[in-house]
Amino acid sequence: MSLLSALAGDPEIEALLSDQAQLGAMLAFERALAEASAECGFVSSAAASAIAAATENFELDWPKLNAGMARDGVVVPALVRQLRLHLAEEHRPALHKGATSQDVIDTALMLQVAKVFGVYETRLSTVLAGLEELAHVYGDRPLMAHTRMQVALPTTWGAKLASWGEPLQRHLRALAGMRRSLLVIQLGGPVGDRGSFEGFGDAIAAGMAKRLDLGLATPWQAQRDPIVALGNLLALIAGTLGKIGMDVTLLAQNEVAAVTLAGGGGSSAMAHKSNPVNAEVLVALARQVAGLSGTLNQSLVHENERSGAAWTLEWLTLPAMLVSTGASLRLAGKLVEQIRIAPPKT
Repeated sequence: MSLLSALAGDPEIEALLSDQAQLGAMLAFERALAEASAECGFVSSAAASAIAAATENFELDWPKLNAGMARDGVVVPALVRQLRLHLAEEHRPALHKGATSQDVIDTALMLQVAKVFGVYETRLSTVLAGLEELAHVYGDRPLMAHTRMQVALPTTWGAKLASWGEPLQRHLRALAGMRRSLLVIQLGGPVGDRGSFEGFGDAIAAGMAKRLDLGLATPWQAQRDPIVALGNLLALIAGTLGKIGMDVTLLAQNEVAAVTLAGGGGSSAMAHKSNPVNAEVLVALARQVAGLSGTLNQSLVHENERSGAAWTLEWLTLPAMLVSTGASLRLAGKLVEQIRIAPPKT
């Protein structure tokens, strides 16, 4: 772990998006493809069983995968070559039959994101529970509102906490909805029309979706709006948490003193300070994810039936957004626990 990762990273999300996790999801794709293909007669049952066994007991040659990635721009050709060496000659044509690299990579991503969503939902619920507890205890306590950074009129902590929590409730519902619309199978074959599956494509996709616990969808390899919509939701989640961080930073100023933070950050030169570190990092992460969301939106410009450039752009931006949003949720949970609401001034 780097020093920066200790501050603003998320080891749990990083593990779910690691190379090992991605290759495991790719092997799950190949296993499900073989089994669903055998189910409808596109490959033999013996070949499917051999492929399943190979994927279960397969040790990856990482240097060759790295070399293949650098050469081909995707890791799948090198992975398939390695897998074929673990199959009897008569079963090798059945491996990856009809599929293309994008089918493997996009479906593997959906398997990984499904696990990330589980972490997000748990953490969002934790933050919301913390805000609800604060509202239960302090909701009626008066708070001076500020508009345009100036003292405005008295309000209550209940109103402030509601302004923090209600968007998070919407984001939690949006995650649930996105499970249905985003977490779907990708199976299109070389040009995205399932023609390479000789009429079995729809049946194979349905069988794979069932085995992988994903939704069923028509091929979407050049339709990247679901990926961009995910990025937009990540920006909303991180941005909402950044708003909370900004408010807490301002409320914790000594001149305002509406809140104090238990366990604030220290200073090397001023022993009296208790810096709102978690709140500040939430602001920084919100701005980072917002910027990356704009970059990810450019992957919609996807030429013809497959874009190497737009696809690579997704790989460069989306994982960082997923990690930073996870870190935001992690830090927000800590921040809510830190908040100590000051008694009304007399």
